[in-house]
Order: sequence, then C-alpha cells, then structure tokens
Amino acid sequence: MSESIVEDKDLKEEVLKAIKSVYDPEIPVDVYELGLIYEISVFPVKNVYILMTLTSPSCPSAEAIPDEIKQKVQLVEGINEVQVEVTFDPPYTQEMMSEAAKLELGFL
Repeated sequence: MSESIVEDKDLKEEVLKAIKSVYDPEIPVDVYELGLIYEISVFPVKNVYILMTLTSPSCPSAEAIPDEIKQKVQLVEGINEVQVEVTFDPPYTQEMMSEAAKLELGFL
C-alpha cells in the first residue's frame, strides 16, 4: 500500500474523530452516530467535503451544528479547506441512527 493511501486513510480517521466530537445540543449523541452525516470526502489536496442533514429543517441549531463541524475539522492537522453542505434529501429519519445512538436514546 502506498504511503499516500495510508496517509489519506489516517487523515479521514482524524476528520471522523473531529466530526464525532460535535453533538446536537438537544440530544446527548454525536452527529455521526445520529446519522446526520451522509458523506465525508477527503481529497488528495487535503480538502474535505461533508454532506450532512439535520434532524429537521426547523432545527434550532441549523447554523450552529454545520459551523461547529467545519471549525473542528479545520483544526485537524494537514487539512486545507472544509466545505459542509446541508441537505434534506433524503429526509432524516430515526432509522439513520447507529445502534449505539438508538441504545443511548432508549429506542432499543
């Protein structure tokens, strides 16, 4: 395996850790486990693209959560630019939560 592939994998893991440090203020589960993250792309030029959703279009944290994700990912060493795009297609449902999130919230 080439060194750049390993480096990119490590970088993506660091980006994922940064994302998992962001919580919806109303729910004690991180945004990744909630199923709000649809896509994470780390490009060879160390730019990151994140496609995400929110629990609802009227979420009170609609601006705060994507901004916090962008700020935390930007702190990962080696990252150049971070773009966070919010979509509501497909709409969020509780089925998107991980088993751990469902357990934490009492859905299992």
